[in-house]
Amino acid sequence: MSEDERAPAPNALTTPTGAAAPDDGAGRERRDGAQAQADVLTVLSCGDVEMEGRMPWSSNATFLVTVTLGDHSLPAVYKPHRGERPLWDFPDGLYHREAAAYQLSVALGWELVPETVVRPDGPLGIGSVQRFVAADFSEHYFTLLEHERHHDALRAIATFDLIANNADRKSGHCLLGEDGHIWAIDNALCFHSHPKLRTVIWDFGDEPIPDHLVADVARLAQGVPDELRPFLMDEECEAVVHRAGAVARHRRFPSPGPERRAYPWPLV
Repeated sequence: MSEDERAPAPNALTTPTGAAAPDDGAGRERRDGAQAQADVLTVLSCGDVEMEGRMPWSSNATFLVTVTLGDHSLPAVYKPHRGERPLWDFPDGLYHREAAAYQLSVALGWELVPETVVRPDGPLGIGSVQRFVAADFSEHYFTLLEHERHHDALRAIATFDLIANNADRKSGHCLLGEDGHIWAIDNALCFHSHPKLRTVIWDFGDEPIPDHLVADVARLAQGVPDELRPFLMDEECEAVVHRAGAVARHRRFPSPGPERRAYPWPLV
């Protein structure tokens, strides 16, 4: 699949779908949340992108930008294709995988990955643009693990990574947002069709995966979400469904095996 075939139109991710919610307090709250998300996607997809500076400690070129549409503006992280370093084990165009990770999070119904779109018209050319998460950057997986109240969110990220086949879940890729929500960022090394799981999240090994997570995964195992197809190759989409089916059947978190490297480097 060529780069042009995989790149969606600038506003392709802005229209929410779904049945009308009941007209009660909970329904209004859900509609407000969906509208807020749609607004973020609209700004990310259609707004003017202004470069603010390069993000430190990134192996690929990663930039903090401000995206402005009318009276609305928000900070975002821009990863242009031209700033990617070639890898022997992943195909060219890692920015597609950042957008695919967001779409997988949406398909599962889990709010794990910040809103992410592909912009063909970025300042340095085509690339991913993701909402910047205001977070306590002194916190990461190893510090979050010390508090049991975070364990459910970390289990969700661990399950997500099994399906996405994340090859690079470092500790610093788990962010504690200022609102207390935990986000999973830097998902470019995901979705390979061959087993690649490398993660720091092994502390739940051999535990049962919570039933509500399994139920969401089982729905995904029924077929490839259409929203993933623009960003991944066909065999990678099929591998997502295969891995979801395996998770739904086994229903337990794996432990690291001796047959290959199970941890990313550096760990944080």
